[in-house]
Amino acid sequence: MKDQSNQSKNRSKESSLWFALLLTGGFLIAEVIGGIITGSLALLSDAAHMLTDVTALIISLVAIYVGKKPADASRTYGYYRFEILAATFNAALLFVVALFILFEAYKRLKNPPEIYSMGMLVIALLGLIINFIAIKLLSHGKESSLNLKSAYLEVWSDMLSSLGVIIAALIIHYTHLAWIDSLVAVLIGLWVLPRTWQLLKESINILLEGVPEGMDIKNIETTILSVADILDVHDLHIWAITNDKISLTAHLVTQIGNEENIRTEVQKVLSEQFNIIHTTLQLEQSRTPTCEVH
Repeated sequence: MKDQSNQSKNRSKESSLWFALLLTGGFLIAEVIGGIITGSLALLSDAAHMLTDVTALIISLVAIYVGKKPADASRTYGYYRFEILAATFNAALLFVVALFILFEAYKRLKNPPEIYSMGMLVIALLGLIINFIAIKLLSHGKESSLNLKSAYLEVWSDMLSSLGVIIAALIIHYTHLAWIDSLVAVLIGLWVLPRTWQLLKESINILLEGVPEGMDIKNIETTILSVADILDVHDLHIWAITNDKISLTAHLVTQIGNEENIRTEVQKVLSEQFNIIHTTLQLEQSRTPTCEVH
């Protein structure tokens, strides 16, 4: 029953990604053409972000299909890690695009070009609608998938970009201050960079097999020690194959020989309190007898 539920969620996730890809991919072409015609850097920066949206969605879909491949003798964990590689690539791409937009905006601030504000406004409004629909489609399941989260973040940032372009178009139309276009492009870049950096750090942490985000290794160690008959914990390692598949290995020191019951109890605690399912626990009996002090 649980497998059927997971399969249903995965199918729903794929359908949402496909629909979001068709929407953003179709509008990307129109936005690039509109940015060239109107001369708006803010609109082109929004199109650049939408390009990363399209790339993120394509890679997300590829990651889902590759992740379905079963484990084999060469890859005993399967292909789940491909999802993290995809998320890392997405974040790095968006980071580079944001830096490019900042550089281009700096050049344009010195010599602002003529901007066709009404065309810019219409295209940005359409982009805002497309982004809003895509966000709704991607909002379900983003917390359980770093890859889906990266696509969601890029579409979210692009929606804010579209909003900024709309504001810029209105200001330019009524004030004829063309430099506002470059200013909005800079603000879009500054908004995207910190969030992209956070996503990049989270992805790299998983690739380096660091302790997953939100996991407190000291708290986990204390919880294991609270299980009856466990005297010590050492060689404790926690890492993730992908953000929702966390693994743990540890050596547990006990004084009695009831190893199987102790192992079962620790696994139950880790599963219930931390959602850690994949565990490898080695039990060792203490060689130092305890003595009571009277």
